[in-house]
Amino acid sequence: MTMRRLAVLSIASALAVSPSSIALAAVDGAQIYHRCAACHLPTGKGVPGAFPPLQAGVRALAGTPAGRRYLSLAVIKGLAGPLTVEGKTYRGMMPAQSGLNDEAVAAVLTHVTATVASGNKAVKPFTAAEVKLARDSGAGLDAAAVARLQPKLSGK
Repeated sequence: MTMRRLAVLSIASALAVSPSSIALAAVDGAQIYHRCAACHLPTGKGVPGAFPPLQAGVRALAGTPAGRRYLSLAVIKGLAGPLTVEGKTYRGMMPAQSGLNDEAVAAVLTHVTATVASGNKAVKPFTAAEVKLARDSGAGLDAAAVARLQPKLSGK
């Protein structure tokens, strides 16, 4: 099976999770992460050349206000265009995760930063209010505009 076909099948299976099932599990970030794991893998290591890892870079981004806004908008609006993650460039697209309310976005981002991207230093949990501010401030953005907001990390 080609990498492209595998990627398409992974995205299709991730998007098969219905918004109503997400609404029921809105506070269960681990359950919501199943959507993400189709591309980024259960470990968050991603697929080299196709889907970026959700590890050290995500933890670093979650440590700054601009990074937290960017991560929230990446889930809400998706990403399109070139991204540099851990020194590697990715040129794919991440679809917007429609059907996730602010609480669900906060839950999945908290899950990712607490477990998938875990490290020695605790990261402040995301809140629904914080995600709502990001959603409101980014209302006019599309996936390409969100990708251009990616904060630069020192040493990356």
